[in-house]
Amino acid sequence: MGLNVVIAAPEAVPFAKTGGLADVAGSLPAALSRLGLKVVLFMPFYRQVAEKGFEIEPTGIEIAVPLGRRVVMAEALLGHHQGVPVYFIRRDEFFDRTFLYGTPEGDYFDNLERYAFFSRAVLEVVKARNLAPDVIHCNDWQTGLIPAYLKDMYRGEPVFQNTAAVFTVHNMAYQGQFPANLYDATGLSFQLFNPEGLEFWGSINLLKAGLVFSEVVTTVSKAYSREIQTPEYGYGLDGVLRKRKDAVFGILNGADYSEWDPETDPVLPQNYSPGELKGKSACRKKLLRAFGLKARVKTLVIGMITRLADQKGLDILSEAMPDLMKMDIALAVLGSGDRRYQEVLKDLSARYPERLSVKIAFDSGLSHLVEAGADAFLMPSRFEPCGLNQIYSLKYGTVPIVRATGGLDDTVRDYSEEDGNGFKFKEYSAPALIEKVAEAVDVYSRKKEWSALQRRGMSENFSWDDAAARYLEAYNAAKARLLKI
Repeated sequence: MGLNVVIAAPEAVPFAKTGGLADVAGSLPAALSRLGLKVVLFMPFYRQVAEKGFEIEPTGIEIAVPLGRRVVMAEALLGHHQGVPVYFIRRDEFFDRTFLYGTPEGDYFDNLERYAFFSRAVLEVVKARNLAPDVIHCNDWQTGLIPAYLKDMYRGEPVFQNTAAVFTVHNMAYQGQFPANLYDATGLSFQLFNPEGLEFWGSINLLKAGLVFSEVVTTVSKAYSREIQTPEYGYGLDGVLRKRKDAVFGILNGADYSEWDPETDPVLPQNYSPGELKGKSACRKKLLRAFGLKARVKTLVIGMITRLADQKGLDILSEAMPDLMKMDIALAVLGSGDRRYQEVLKDLSARYPERLSVKIAFDSGLSHLVEAGADAFLMPSRFEPCGLNQIYSLKYGTVPIVRATGGLDDTVRDYSEEDGNGFKFKEYSAPALIEKVAEAVDVYSRKKEWSALQRRGMSENFSWDDAAARYLEAYNAAKARLLKI
């Protein structure tokens, strides 16, 4: 008999997205269902969900959620995605906003209340529906309180009697830290506010709650599961993870090939396959027109789709740009994020108008065109828990150029004439980036070698079915740990 699994996530495609977490939460449930698990997904009912016009119906469930000194009402709505029920928690006071977590100027002031409310509401709807989950799979700091709630005020609830908590870290840099004087809003016992619980250098840390109170912790690649247990990548919580190292799983994210496949992608001007790559040149031409770039046939066209943030290597890219622009390359950048990097990239594109073009936007259709139309794809990340664009790039015959960190290190093998599916550099520096791009330019000039490199990448398979099987192992390990307690 398959496990009953509740997945709680702050975002999921196709409903709402800011990053790779949404891709996981949107694709994993259906993959688990194909393994015979009974899965439901919970997420907030954001304004952008309402605006997209999905078929979402009232359930008739209204629940009272204690939140500090007040009681807040929540409504549960129900939709479906790929055959999986999706429960939406509605409270317009908290979720009817332009952005999910904050504006470009900073986080929303009431994020602790918003996601404490969401976490309690998930558990209350599970009770109301009598879902009796074997596993509640929580994702990132926004759901970090759920494992703590299960160990605290919901410990005696019959519906959660056999429920294990699995907590996935998608990015250790985002931890959900709040002032200690807001602790009352969590509703948790004050005994849990200590160094072994939610307390983190005098503040509340919701990511830490998930790490401490779940039966099993997962993260989104094997390399990242090791990296976050070091001071460089652990952001102050590496000791917590080392203490729990036997309960930490690294599971590489999968790719949704029903959406990301050059043979069937409806966005492309011409589809193509490993056996017939001619359509890629039509995509290249359309990409150059869309970005206003000029490139010869011999010019290596490089794409980037990125969040404009320190993590993504934009500092070393900016430093490297004068040297990169001396090479026979053209660079198309699509992204949004920090205003500082928006201005830096705009200034650089003004300096190199025919060689560098930047579009500040989140545009799904244009993302597909960048993946298909570029010859290579650049990800010079300082750290990258998993990364999905390098996986999409491989499928599209767009050779990745990456820094060897996290999931990039797990998925990209450095080029050699006999092996490799991309280009990979280790040192986080502008000179290392420049050297690796120069190597890619050199190999691109030898078309036979480049075609072989493309086809090796296109033969890779990072399907969600493989990742789902690993998550099932993690769920079973969590259930086993629960029984031992």
